[in-house]
Amino acid sequence: MWSRLPFGDELLTELGSPRRSRRLASSPRSRVWRVELAGIPAVVKQIVDGPDAEERYAREVAALRLAARAATPVVPALLGTDPGGRVLVLEHLDHHRPSSDWIVDYAVALARLHATAGAEDIGILPRWRGPDQADVGSFLRLAEALEAPVAPGVSGELEDLTHRLSQAPGHALLHGDPCPGNDLYTTSGIRFIDFEQASLGSGMMELAYLRVGFPTCWCVTAAAAPLLNRAETAYRTAWSTVTGTELHGDLADACAGWLLRGDALVARAHRGTTDHLARIPDRDWKWGTVTARQRLVHRLGVVSRMTADHADLSGLSSLSTDMRRRMLARWPTLPPVPSQRP
Repeated sequence: MWSRLPFGDELLTELGSPRRSRRLASSPRSRVWRVELAGIPAVVKQIVDGPDAEERYAREVAALRLAARAATPVVPALLGTDPGGRVLVLEHLDHHRPSSDWIVDYAVALARLHATAGAEDIGILPRWRGPDQADVGSFLRLAEALEAPVAPGVSGELEDLTHRLSQAPGHALLHGDPCPGNDLYTTSGIRFIDFEQASLGSGMMELAYLRVGFPTCWCVTAAAAPLLNRAETAYRTAWSTVTGTELHGDLADACAGWLLRGDALVARAHRGTTDHLARIPDRDWKWGTVTARQRLVHRLGVVSRMTADHADLSGLSSLSTDMRRRMLARWPTLPPVPSQRP
């Protein structure tokens, strides 16, 4: 049944009959086709059955409609929907290989995307959820397993961190998975796709992706410091230009939050199934461009440096440094994460 193009009567009436249907590669959570409507290429996407299918569909439709407000387009146009079939019809966009300094333009587009929502949109999408007490406990147990001493104040630092993240100000439109592959480089700029995990929250949580290595993504990269600084400055400038306000929030907090999340070591289909940080001492596994241990070593290094002068996270800084050192001593052949996207 999945090979059949899901184009119901309402879409036929609204958009006409699709021609030249061809299946495209997609995640296991959706089915995607390229079609022609009145001779113009379009994309048909159907959300696959599952316990959260209705929610994922609703999030994607809501996010695309919010993002359509952007003065400079940052998403494909939404041409039609069929809620009963969980089907979206989207503008087709040609993708070109990004340049070596792609994260600068990416950061500008991400800021413009984030800026399309505000306080008036509360309730349209769920609130972003950060790490919780279970994540803190898992991280501290990993430190113990690595024989890295945990100073008395670290547990309190991490509890305070989870509270700060849960209260982080902002109602930005967060993509939920702004990864290489979900960004299309077109002749008219970058467009984002696949908004099934969209939410509202602080833009810092996704600006952190550039520094901490795209934590929900198959493709982890680590840009050189000068390029990273250019990208973060470009994000802040674009945000201020669009909103007329300065960006608020703590980037160190956001990166530390991603460090705590064991679910950010596995693909989405495996999240919420087990304590993935607890698996690290006994086994490593490949996901995308790097292994789980590579991801964790990179994040530990980022957080160690970013929190070194952070009064509220000084204990975490020392612990991160120690955990990273012990991981590299135990597994000395672990390479750094790549600097370039595939």
